[in-house]
Amino acid sequence: MDIAAFTGLGMPWLLLVGVIVVVAAIVQFGLGMGFGLTAAPLLALIDPELVPAPALFLGMLTSAWGAWGERRAIRWDEVGLGTIGRIAGVLAATALLSALADQRSFMLAFGLMIGLAVFLSAFGRRIAFSRAWLLAMSTLSGIMGTITSVGAPPLALIYQDRPAASARPTLAAFFAIGCLVSLAGLYASGFAGVRDAVLAALMVPPMVLGLAIARRLRGRFDRRYRPALLVVAGLAAAMLILRGLS
Repeated sequence: MDIAAFTGLGMPWLLLVGVIVVVAAIVQFGLGMGFGLTAAPLLALIDPELVPAPALFLGMLTSAWGAWGERRAIRWDEVGLGTIGRIAGVLAATALLSALADQRSFMLAFGLMIGLAVFLSAFGRRIAFSRAWLLAMSTLSGIMGTITSVGAPPLALIYQDRPAASARPTLAAFFAIGCLVSLAGLYASGFAGVRDAVLAALMVPPMVLGLAIARRLRGRFDRRYRPALLVVAGLAAAMLILRGLS
């Protein structure tokens, strides 16, 4: 198979996609978050069809791996309630995608969602954890995650003060299931296809390479770099919004 012809991307662009995924994996390992927020807006600038499904595939794999490693600490009652919210968010997101008339509309919606993710990550206030807030934030996460593959910021607001030993695997399990639900919604509604699975498979090797590099950088890449991540994502969101408005 001619991969470049099948994906519609020349080799230089495929290499750039690989570099972005490597960097995003390093960010994810170093900060414990940020794969989608790093990769999604930059991939969308290259080709809007690179998101959200391929990034959701990778998010599902990385989240499932993390959840399996700490499976005994998962709060399944919270995962179950959050998944109900995720399903509601996926339904709302696919309805919104159906209403977008063209690629420019998609880029505008995508840019606005990434901008919201950056805002919530940078300025979102702490919210006391409750089942009602979990349902609300998981629904918002489902909308954002299905459209952009970036669904972590809403839930981060209510899990910031939860014990990390249970919050980390619980969120990992939620995102593994949530990414699967979003992918099911995208495929069922016709917004994803074989090309997305092929692109995701192409991104797996650079993701593994990024994780290997990140292990060697342990201690050199930490939360001091988080503002830089948010600036890059914010600039990419602004460019996507301008493209959508042009």
